[in-house]
Amino acid sequence: MSAGRSSLFLYLCHGKLMTDTLINDIKSIAEPIVQQHDMFLIDIEVKHAKLMEIWVLVDSEKSGVNLDECSKISKSLGFELEEKEVLDSRYRLNVSSPGLSRPLSDIRQYSKNVGRTAKIKYKADDNYITVEGVLEKVDGQDFLLASEGGKQTEINFSDVVEAKIVPKI
Repeated sequence: MSAGRSSLFLYLCHGKLMTDTLINDIKSIAEPIVQQHDMFLIDIEVKHAKLMEIWVLVDSEKSGVNLDECSKISKSLGFELEEKEVLDSRYRLNVSSPGLSRPLSDIRQYSKNVGRTAKIKYKADDNYITVEGVLEKVDGQDFLLASEGGKQTEINFSDVVEAKIVPKI
């Protein structure tokens, strides 16, 4: 490997390590703040551009995510990030719900979507199966999906590859 490629490789690896460390630092600060608002943390994304963007994605088991709650979380989290000097450059902090286009990533998201149509890709034996239907029931480590024609499929969360809510227009 040439010296130029080697230093580029080290920079890319180091940059990823720095981003992972930054995400973990933000997560440890954000989780208790989000929980104080009866919500849970879905994900944190850091996007590097001219101005670094930090996306904090939250959801709630009891209700939807509203702008007022996101604003309160953003204000508290921004204060804590500044207080603890987590970032050494300017950034934009965004707190939001994950939105419908993002796959479900937390078991708690399934319960709040009972009665809605979902498209689930899961692994059964050595095959990948995709099924669409109404999320009927969530129970422990499994959920029940009712497809058109009345077919019911019980799926274990550990077998899910991707799950998305299908918006009804």
